[in-house]
Amino acid sequence: MKTINRIAVSGMSAALVAICVSAAALGAWHTSEQRNESIAKALTGGNPQRAAPIIRRFGCGGCHTIPGIAGADGRVAPPLAQLRQRVYIGGVLNNSPDNLVRWIVSPQAISPHSAMPATGIIEEDARHVAAFLYTN
Repeated sequence: MKTINRIAVSGMSAALVAICVSAAALGAWHTSEQRNESIAKALTGGNPQRAAPIIRRFGCGGCHTIPGIAGADGRVAPPLAQLRQRVYIGGVLNNSPDNLVRWIVSPQAISPHSAMPATGIIEEDARHVAAFLYTN
């Protein structure tokens, strides 16, 4: 009987350790996500939390695959994952927060032969979108 109780306690201890490790990993991931969001806000002056409805309203997901946006699975233009790590925006601009905002607002003014159309998005909304894209 004592052996059975030891096995049960041992199994419960292993489960408890697994739960604690999972909780710690989740906490570290959440902290990392918050850090990325804070950096994106500071870089762009936008709020990534406000971007999803803007991205949907302007139809960005019709052309681009955008992680974190339901239904944004377009295959016409490049996927927008890990945009902050890229060197260029649209193949023509150095990747900086201000250049990304300029590109979102008026890609044709920067590259007249770009397939990306002028969407009509205003700078304030473009800053929120840029912040969101820099968090992924």
